[in-house]
Amino acid sequence: MKSLLALMLVSTAAMADDGAMLRCRQLTDAPARLACYDAIQLGAPVAAAAGAAPAVAAAPTRADLERSFGKEQLVAPVKLDSIETSINGEFDGWVPNQRIRLANGQVWMIADDSQENLSLNNPKVKIERGLMGAIFMDIDGARSAPRVKRVK
Repeated sequence: MKSLLALMLVSTAAMADDGAMLRCRQLTDAPARLACYDAIQLGAPVAAAAGAAPAVAAAPTRADLERSFGKEQLVAPVKLDSIETSINGEFDGWVPNQRIRLANGQVWMIADDSQENLSLNNPKVKIERGLMGAIFMDIDGARSAPRVKRVK
């Protein structure tokens, strides 16, 4: 009898998540879909199966993820691998600890000892994650990609 009751509770909790699973399955953006699945509470209360829809946190949009790129907590459920933007105006290169303002408003600091002299106008930039949490700034026309840290 106890095992039957336990089975009923488990199957009821599983049914409570079906609606949330279906909502997540409809999302086309992969990071948003993953965030939706991660927001589903495991072991939802039995009351949820009785008609109340389980609460699902709003999935972050790509724009939200881009705004927070480089400032996420280490255990953030969804992270982008890279973002693309540009540097407005003339760009003459970088030196260690230099701050670079991007067209999207983010400010990044050169976090390694690299330096390079350039003469570029509105260069495209790709900020991308490397291994072990490092983030690199790949600037079109540069020979190397310095390691950077987001400061604003």
